[in-house]
Amino acid sequence: MGFSRKRLGKDGKPRYTAYYLDIKGKERSAGTYSSKKESDKAWQKAETKVAEGRVGDPKRGRQTFEAYVLETWLPNHEMEVTTRQKYTYAIHAHLISEFGELRMVDILPEHVRQWVATLKRNDVKPVTIKTLMVILSAIFTTAFNDQVTFLHPCKGVKTPPVPPQPLTIINPEQFNQLYETLPDDDAKLLVETAIETGLRWGELTELRVKDLDVNSRILTVSRAVVEVNPKFHPKGERFLVKPYPKDKEWRRFKLTAQLVLKLQSHAKAEGLSRESLFFSWKHDPTPKPLLRVLANPDTLGFTEPNDAGRCYKHGTRTAYTTGKCRCEHCRAAFAAYRAERRAEGKDNPRKPRTRDTDGHIPADWFRKQVWHPALEEADLEIAVRIHDLRHAHASWLLSGGADLQVVKERLGHASIKTTEKYLHTLDDADETALDAFNKIRHRKTRRSS
Repeated sequence: MGFSRKRLGKDGKPRYTAYYLDIKGKERSAGTYSSKKESDKAWQKAETKVAEGRVGDPKRGRQTFEAYVLETWLPNHEMEVTTRQKYTYAIHAHLISEFGELRMVDILPEHVRQWVATLKRNDVKPVTIKTLMVILSAIFTTAFNDQVTFLHPCKGVKTPPVPPQPLTIINPEQFNQLYETLPDDDAKLLVETAIETGLRWGELTELRVKDLDVNSRILTVSRAVVEVNPKFHPKGERFLVKPYPKDKEWRRFKLTAQLVLKLQSHAKAEGLSRESLFFSWKHDPTPKPLLRVLANPDTLGFTEPNDAGRCYKHGTRTAYTTGKCRCEHCRAAFAAYRAERRAEGKDNPRKPRTRDTDGHIPADWFRKQVWHPALEEADLEIAVRIHDLRHAHASWLLSGGADLQVVKERLGHASIKTTEKYLHTLDDADETALDAFNKIRHRKTRRSS
C-alpha cells in the first residue's frame, strides 16, 4: 500500500513525497509534490502500473549502455561458450565505442541507423554488420523485456543485404587427387571419415571408439568439442566437450563397410580403448625452429638514404636498425640475429611455445600443417575448407539419388530447407536439363533432315 510522507522543503514550506511498493515489495519514490492530494494521486498511479506489470525501476534505464551490457547482460545471458566469446569480442570492438556512454533510455532508432551507416562507410563487410545488428538487437530485446527500456531501437533498422554465396563442391575426382597428397595414414583416415560421414569438425575430432557399433555399422553422434580462449572456459582450459552436437539432438546413421573396417583396424593398431579418441594429437608440442634462408646482401642493392643521408646494404642488421628499412630481407636478417642471440641464452630468451591441448586436434594446426599444404600440392584451382567436405557429403548423396529426408537426418539439419540447398550443386548437375533443352531446340532441324 502506497502513502505520502510530509517533509519541509528548503523554503520552509511543506512538501509531500509519494511512495509505493514495487513488484519485489521494495519501497520506491514516485516524486515529491507541493500538496498531499497530488502526492496521493502519484503513488496510486504508480501502484496501478505495478499491478499491470508495466513499470520497473526508472534508475535502470538511466544506466549507460556499457554498464548494462558488461555488468548485467553479458554475465547473465544464457549462451554457448563459443557464442559468448564471439559476442564479447564484437561488443568491445564495435558496440562499446559507439553506444557505451549513452544511457539505455536515450538510444533511439536514429542512433542505430547512424551507426550502421558509419560501419558501411568504414568498409565493414555486410555480413559483419548483420552479425553486429543481431547482437545489438539481442541486448535490447532483453532490456525491453526486463523493462530497462520502453523502446526497442533496433526495430525497423535495416542493414546492407548479404546475398547468399554459391557453394563450391569438391567433386570425387578432385577429392581423390587431394586425398593422395595428405601426409600420412592418420590424416587420410580423418579426411575419409569426414567425407563419408559429413561430420562437423567438432563432432569429428570428438569421435570416440564407443560411438561406433561395429556389428551394425551404426555411428552415434552425441557430443562435440569446441576450442575457446581459456578465459571463457568454465575451468580455464582450451577445449570444451559439449554433451550434444550443434543441433542439440543426438543422431545415428550407418557407415560403409570399408570405412568401419578401416576405423576398426586403426583402433586395434593404436591400442585404443572404448573411451579413446579415434583421432588425437600425436605431435611434438615443441615447434621446430624456422629455417631461414637469407639472401646475399651483395646482390640486394642499397636502402634509401636515412636522416643522415647514408645508405646501407639490404639484408643486413645495419640496414634494419640504422637505415630503418623494413623490407623482407632486412627484417629476416634482424630476426635471424635475434634468434641466434636467444639460442645463446642472451636477451631474455623465451621458453618454447607448446600447444595447449588435452588430446584433441587443434583446428588451426590441422588447417596450417596438414590441410593447406595438401591443397597446395593437389593444385585443385578451387578453395576448399575441411568443413566443405560436409557440403560434399550432402551433395554427393543427393546427386546419387538419396532421399532428401534421409540426408537431412544424417547431417542433423534443423530444417529441410538447409538440406535442399545441396540439390544440383555438382558441376554436371545441369547436364540433364541441358540435354532436354537441346532436344527441344533442335527438334525442327532433325525433322527437316
